[in-house]
Amino acid sequence: MQLPFVSSLRVYLPQESYTAEEMRYLQSRLDPEHNPVSVDAQELADSLGRVSRSTANPVPTTNVDRVRVFSMVDGGPLLYAPNQVVTRSLAATAELLSGPMAQLAKLVVPDVEWDRNLERLAAASGQGTALQTRTSTWGIPFSWFTLVYANDRMEVIEANGRVLTVRIQVPVPVAVGRAGRTLKMLAEMAPELDLFEELDELHGWLDGFSDAGVVELDYGPVANRVHPDESPADVHAGLQCLADGDLTGAAAAYQRLARRWTPVRSLARAN
Repeated sequence: MQLPFVSSLRVYLPQESYTAEEMRYLQSRLDPEHNPVSVDAQELADSLGRVSRSTANPVPTTNVDRVRVFSMVDGGPLLYAPNQVVTRSLAATAELLSGPMAQLAKLVVPDVEWDRNLERLAAASGQGTALQTRTSTWGIPFSWFTLVYANDRMEVIEANGRVLTVRIQVPVPVAVGRAGRTLKMLAEMAPELDLFEELDELHGWLDGFSDAGVVELDYGPVANRVHPDESPADVHAGLQCLADGDLTGAAAAYQRLARRWTPVRSLARAN
């Protein structure tokens, strides 16, 4: 069975960005060795555990909240990125129960179970409100690639001949600046593109974080299929062609991206 490829865009923040209560909660959820590969394994085990349990509880408990720790330089200040599974589940559940699938959701899980579990999660302490992690399954949104370049700080994690993930990190102000410049160009040249709307929302999200933070694009398991990946270069090349009025060059860059990512996204529909 092929598990879904999950990629993440997360923001690491300094201790000063959290209240004392939030920081105590983060410290309680830290991996003792500050090992991101260990956190990845824990998250996978947590996810498999949720989908395989027999009880009518569609939302996670606080014991699956994990925290990553990162520093841009050896000996530098520690930055924190909680995965906020509980907080993200609350937001996703609220959207589910207010959307077109609400009736089906309540057939699968009775109202009383939804209410009981949502009350339990809402009462959990230390969750915070600002989401620091976004996830995408079966591919990486092209808007995320506007934030990074191939020569940015990169980690390639390998084991047993496989690429487990690739992580690219840039300071928050750099990512915000790149997104802002791309937005300005798209507003002038192609405001009708879906990328414009996606990037506008992404820029607003990132702009709300501390300038001392770091943005990380984490490919996750899909890295084994696409690394070494030229998607950041293709996205920037396509945008530059668009800015120059070279529609043929922009189309060629998009075709390269499509050839790379369409087979990955098609796996979502495979048996």
